[in-house]
Amino acid sequence: MVEPRRLLLIFFLSTLLIAYSNANVEEIQKDTEEEDEEGKVGGQKAQGVTYDARSLIINGKRELLFSGAIHYPRSTPDMWPDLIKKAKQGGINTIETYVFWNGHEPVEGQYNFEGEFDLVKFIKLIHEHKLYAVVRVGPFIQAEWNHGGLPYWLREVPGIIFRSDNEPFKKHMKRFVTMIVDKLTQEKLFAPQGGPIILAQIENEYNTIQRAFREKGDSYVQWAGKLALSLNANVPWIMCKQRDAPDPIINTCNGRHCGDTFYGPNKRNKPALWTENWTAQYRVFGDPPSQRSAEDLAYSVARFFSKNGSMVNYYMYYGGTNFGRTSASFTTTRYYDEGPLDEFGLQREPKWGHLKDVHRALSLCKRALFWGVPTTLKLGPDQQAIVWQQPGTSACAAFLANNNTRLAQHVNFRGQDIRLPARSISVLPDCKTVVFNTQLVTTQHNSRNFVRSEIANKNFNWEMYREVPPVGLGFKFDLPRELFHLTKDTTDYAWYTTSLQLGRRDLPMKKNVRPVLRVASLGHGIHAYVNGEYAGSAHGSKVEKSFVFQRAVSLKEGENHIALLGYLVGLPDSGAYMEKRFAGPRSITILGLNTGTLDISQNGWGHQVGIDGEKKKLFTEEGSKSVQWTKPDQGGPLTWYKGYFDAPEGDNPVAIVMTGMGKGMVWINGRSIGRYWNNYLSPLKKPTQSEYVHYKR
Repeated sequence: MVEPRRLLLIFFLSTLLIAYSNANVEEIQKDTEEEDEEGKVGGQKAQGVTYDARSLIINGKRELLFSGAIHYPRSTPDMWPDLIKKAKQGGINTIETYVFWNGHEPVEGQYNFEGEFDLVKFIKLIHEHKLYAVVRVGPFIQAEWNHGGLPYWLREVPGIIFRSDNEPFKKHMKRFVTMIVDKLTQEKLFAPQGGPIILAQIENEYNTIQRAFREKGDSYVQWAGKLALSLNANVPWIMCKQRDAPDPIINTCNGRHCGDTFYGPNKRNKPALWTENWTAQYRVFGDPPSQRSAEDLAYSVARFFSKNGSMVNYYMYYGGTNFGRTSASFTTTRYYDEGPLDEFGLQREPKWGHLKDVHRALSLCKRALFWGVPTTLKLGPDQQAIVWQQPGTSACAAFLANNNTRLAQHVNFRGQDIRLPARSISVLPDCKTVVFNTQLVTTQHNSRNFVRSEIANKNFNWEMYREVPPVGLGFKFDLPRELFHLTKDTTDYAWYTTSLQLGRRDLPMKKNVRPVLRVASLGHGIHAYVNGEYAGSAHGSKVEKSFVFQRAVSLKEGENHIALLGYLVGLPDSGAYMEKRFAGPRSITILGLNTGTLDISQNGWGHQVGIDGEKKKLFTEEGSKSVQWTKPDQGGPLTWYKGYFDAPEGDNPVAIVMTGMGKGMVWINGRSIGRYWNNYLSPLKKPTQSEYVHYKR
């Protein structure tokens, strides 16, 4: 599957410069120094979290919440303190994370809360940094995570229907969610106990599939809400993108521009919360680069808060890495690299700094936003002002918006001539002084620079080991087995083998005519061998998993052997009836024979889960000793490559550039750092991802 090329190990350098607006905000800052008193509700401090139509009330005090999503299994525990610290320095006061069921219970009844799955340690680190936490329990999470976070073994529970009013599913969901909440409660991590968790989420974007289940979907939503409330976490629960979230659960918004697209809380006593403001777009293999500008992000945040919003969560603030096989169907190993913190944990400018500036500007508006009354004024054809004024006081904040996407405009606001760049919002925390405009970026830009490591590449050489396609496997069935069920999420690979007898009269008489092997597959890809020779490969895509493989092959008189290596690129993570998704060969035929088209789908197929190198653990030091390694040749499919390198210079993050490789998996010191797929090119004729992170340990 890979071509032998020298592996380039590089370390990372980044120069960071930050500049703040020169606006004079000293007087405004002085007015907000009493925020602790101004934010209090009812004149006394209370322990716990409540809410009203304006905001959450945390320990008796209102808060504007600037939240950043950081998922604990998408980085290593030694990175967590630095990521949380950098988020806080960027004006983030809340960290959000999902809970990953299939990471915590990969085998039914066997739990894992170690290493990068140490949820309690992660939440305690958030608390140590004096930040709030939002825990999205799910347990379905989507998140471009394998199987949407649901463990594979759930698929094999008799009679189960995922995310429906279905007793088998509800039984296991209740057990897991209860276990998670109990664990967090025992560690005193909820806000009423003095911990950082102020919100918890049940289910995830269920409205998108609810109608598929009809009345079973409606009753499931009500059941999920009652389950959440019965767990006595004593913090508000949320459901994102759920119009019919049952009281007192808060329905929240996900999207890029919730200030304009959110239909609002479903009851007047609930606050407007934004659980996912997408900082870019996650990528799948075959995608071109995806960007979202710092200016557009800042505009969306200012817009939402000007229209009664009180919480935004950046999804993702730090995306991180989908280690091993944890990514969902066709999703890249790198996740939301374009967030304010990139995959390496480095600040991406100007996004990080520009968002820090909008957080600072909005914080100056807290008193007016919490206690003021909003008024909307038309300042021009595409211009408006949203003014928050506290009656009987000088507390006032104004948001001046120019919604013309092409031209800057001058507006007159309270006797001042103010220039508004195209599609921008100016923030005036005292209704007089412009301290921030979403389109005017004062933060310096930076870029990632890769420097070749001399130490790591010195005397570096590859060795290779090529696997041999099997013949006549056992575990036989008439038809090829479905690939998800066959692999059970233990590997990406499974072999299918069969043999057939052909007579001289079956084969084409003309020398320039060859039979064609056709395989119609439900996904995700295959490699085909005929009589030990490689015939080729084919694959589907994120949009269309199914595909048809067709190649001319060489058949002979007598016995012929066909071996197909089916492979997956993650399990599905979204949609209704996920337990009924299928993959693997569904129809196998040979065309061009003298006797006509031969359907060998029911010819009797042997099966093998995984490839030999996985079983021998060639990716470990000990396992690699079990085979004979040779010098690399022209390469080819089913080839393992091994090399040793010294740790690179310095303490900067380390990356491996996979240019020249095809498709496969990378291990360093026995740990898989994820899938690579460099020969699946985007429409721009480039791989979607070429650099792969190695976290020093």
